[in-house]
Amino acid sequence: MNFYTLITGASTGIGKYLAEDFARMGDNLVLVARSKDKLEALAGELRRTCGVEVHVCAQDLSAVDAAAKVFEFCEQKGLVIDKLVNCAGFSVAGDFERMDEEMFVQMATVNMVAVVALIRLFLPAMRVRRRGTVVNIASLAGFQGVPGMAAYSATKAFVVNLTEALSIELQGSGVRIFAVCPGFIDNDLFYSRAGHDRSRIIVPVSSPEVVVKAVRKGLAGKALLILPTFFDRLMVFSQRFVPRKIAAGLAGVFAGAREK
Repeated sequence: MNFYTLITGASTGIGKYLAEDFARMGDNLVLVARSKDKLEALAGELRRTCGVEVHVCAQDLSAVDAAAKVFEFCEQKGLVIDKLVNCAGFSVAGDFERMDEEMFVQMATVNMVAVVALIRLFLPAMRVRRRGTVVNIASLAGFQGVPGMAAYSATKAFVVNLTEALSIELQGSGVRIFAVCPGFIDNDLFYSRAGHDRSRIIVPVSSPEVVVKAVRKGLAGKALLILPTFFDRLMVFSQRFVPRKIAAGLAGVFAGAREK
């Protein structure tokens, strides 16, 4: 039986880096994102350089039926998903009251609803096989509210809490789940879409490779929540010693995402 690793948000940023890394490890892939052209270009490169099977499923995960279409695509082609990597996501920067409602709904759908839907669809077969892994790409922002990124940080808190709860429910099933929670990552497209002036960020911005290494660490170990850098771990640890209101206020200063 051939197994496949399914990666959402695979056309750019962290998702693309993860696709390249899984291909180098010899995993066959199913790549999911909105841009079919970018996915096809990446798929061709990975087939040529890594000798793996790569299938492309172009879907916009902000559509409510997108997860079901991804699942149907895999079922029709007989692709057995052994690793599900929920990487797709985006942010909107600025004061909460001024956020466009349609944009909020799209963000909530991609960052939360699609994650839940994909897990619910692919998990039963993993349970039957008694093997499989779910990797959720969350965020350091999921550990406290971030002024200027209020809704985004809430969606990532959802992913963190979902991962923690499911890890208990899946004990003894043979299926693992863990989340990688990076701070700011170098991705100009992410900040451009968010309307976030990255020059105002006053904390380290890491390369996507740190997330790739963190995912590898998660696959090799038993950690539930993985903080990729020393700074990420320091920020979460330091929250134990300050009131949550102060932690949120500092997060807003560090992020520089509020409107001037």
